[in-house]
Amino acid sequence: MAAIEVHQFAQCITCHAWSSDHSMVAFCPNNNEVHIYKLFQDKWEKLHVLKKHDQIISGIDWTASSNKIVTVSHDRNSYVWNQEGSEWIPTLVILRLNRAALCAQWSPKENKFAVGSGAKTVCICYYEQENNWWVSKLIRKKHDSSVTSVAWHPNNILLATTSTDGKCRVFSTFIKGVDTRESKTGTTSDSKFGEQIVQLDLSFSWAFGVKWSPSGNTLAYVGHNSMIYFVDDVGPSPLAQNLAFRDLPLRDVLFVSEKMVIGVGFDCNPMVFAADETGIWRFIKFLGERKTPSTGSKYGSQFSGAFGKFYGQSKYGVSNDGVETSRTSGGVHENCINCIVPLREGSTSRTTRFSTSGLDGKVVIWDVQNQEDLLDYL
Repeated sequence: MAAIEVHQFAQCITCHAWSSDHSMVAFCPNNNEVHIYKLFQDKWEKLHVLKKHDQIISGIDWTASSNKIVTVSHDRNSYVWNQEGSEWIPTLVILRLNRAALCAQWSPKENKFAVGSGAKTVCICYYEQENNWWVSKLIRKKHDSSVTSVAWHPNNILLATTSTDGKCRVFSTFIKGVDTRESKTGTTSDSKFGEQIVQLDLSFSWAFGVKWSPSGNTLAYVGHNSMIYFVDDVGPSPLAQNLAFRDLPLRDVLFVSEKMVIGVGFDCNPMVFAADETGIWRFIKFLGERKTPSTGSKYGSQFSGAFGKFYGQSKYGVSNDGVETSRTSGGVHENCINCIVPLREGSTSRTTRFSTSGLDGKVVIWDVQNQEDLLDYL
């Protein structure tokens, strides 16, 4: 089985992140705290509890080399945590938001990070040495609704965002004094901060979970309409593929390699998508094992099961959970998977191990290296 480790850390986990050596994990147990656990002789022990936010924490990211943690919360604040001795010291980030912060991610060079928010804006945050604080520049008036996900291009300049307005956008985030001209490549060489490179109107529902491929040549994101979108040659004339599937919608995606993507979401089981030699993407399989085999028409069974459950509740006033459908279940996760994090070894662009966390409070580590039918896509 692809799941090699399963850890029950809490009743519910909002998001999680790993230290550079993967010996420590930081997660939010669906409240205003961050819990940091460390592995001691095959046993996880709680080391720190980071308390500074007033409301639920919606995003965590941990740098690979500089050992900094960024957290964002519904309280509209963000903190960068630095470890000094045995303590984690928070530094307030000036976000200037009037709505909740929803997601955050460090840039590849770790000299800035992006924060998506419910204020229809994206904050690009960087450190001001002379004032000893983190400030932000805002990308305004580009989104029509909340920004649900952000993803950095490997060149440290381009930023992809998804929003509940159904669109995926790519922006330039070049900041004078922070970025260098040498890092600007291709069509973005003359782009200013906040300039929109492309807007993708592929989804007619909420959009989530955007990611770049390791080379930065392909972009993938998901919609709440049970579709996943792949975009090549991001720019004035992008090449897009729409892939629909019969299962519940996804919430996040991860490029394992240039030709393989893992999607996670409401189906509680990671889905594997891969591209063939011609570049056509298709669904391969579920990564976790299922207990109940699928029989009959999936659409018909879903409708019948939902109708039966609704009928039982409305007629008798009780929950009719006994209605069986042909929908498969019984994976490692028992509730929605809302976060997927790569576990990269060294500087390799290929990711064979990754972790997922969900509303069931589990953190699961997966390894696709032992899946023989997937080795051709790695």
